[in-house]
Amino acid sequence: MKICDRDLSDKVCLITGTSRGIGREIAKRFLEEGAIVYANARKKGCLDEWVSQIHPAEKDRLIPVYFDITSQEEIRKSILHLKKEAGRIDILVNNAGRIFNETLGMISLDRTREMFEVNVFGLLELTQLVATRFMMKQKNGSIINIASITGVEGNRGQTAYSASKGAVIALTKSMAKELAPYNIRVNAIAPGMIQTERLKVSLKKEYNVGGLWTGMGRLGEPREIADGCIYFASGLSSYTTGQVLIIGGGYHTSDRNMFEIEFEE
Repeated sequence: MKICDRDLSDKVCLITGTSRGIGREIAKRFLEEGAIVYANARKKGCLDEWVSQIHPAEKDRLIPVYFDITSQEEIRKSILHLKKEAGRIDILVNNAGRIFNETLGMISLDRTREMFEVNVFGLLELTQLVATRFMMKQKNGSIINIASITGVEGNRGQTAYSASKGAVIALTKSMAKELAPYNIRVNAIAPGMIQTERLKVSLKKEYNVGGLWTGMGRLGEPREIADGCIYFASGLSSYTTGQVLIIGGGYHTSDRNMFEIEFEE
């Protein structure tokens, strides 16, 4: 791949959490750029309808792979399967995530553990396997972790969730230092308020969320996060590692508490 080339032709990519929202859009963008996409979801069969609707020219390059990011056994089985079938993984996007919004005094340790199991421990387990079984041997690769702007700036009503995403950012920076000698880049994207179906159906109240929280006065689009992933996945970022890209439209703290928004599970 040429430097400053965004083409991902024939690059093998594993993207977690593609059943909807940002993960689904990342997979679509990678397909547009020619990648071979192994799209992960937890629930078996949940990607089948989407795959059936894919353009015939792209269908052969989109392969569903079902495993639970919190199951060490399922992760290992899937990695062995990819080893036999694809032989390599060039790009890993750790997008699968869990979110509960709770104020201090109301934080559930069980829910906090659940977030860390997905957002941190599952990410760490999968990344270790992909790095050691594929990328370190290839002497090449790009790992992209989807963090959150709350992991950078914090937010009222999101203490536990912010802590999990802050851990993702710390993992990103440390992994980048360890893997740089193998020509493996590790970066993170920290989305702000993004207009996913999950957010739209979960608002308790009707008000202009984008106007309240962003300088641009609107919510971001999932494709705008996917475009950031194209940058980190391709030769456009060939000398970039250990960085956190905030895509937040000029996010600013408001007097509204984030816990007024409840996200579906």
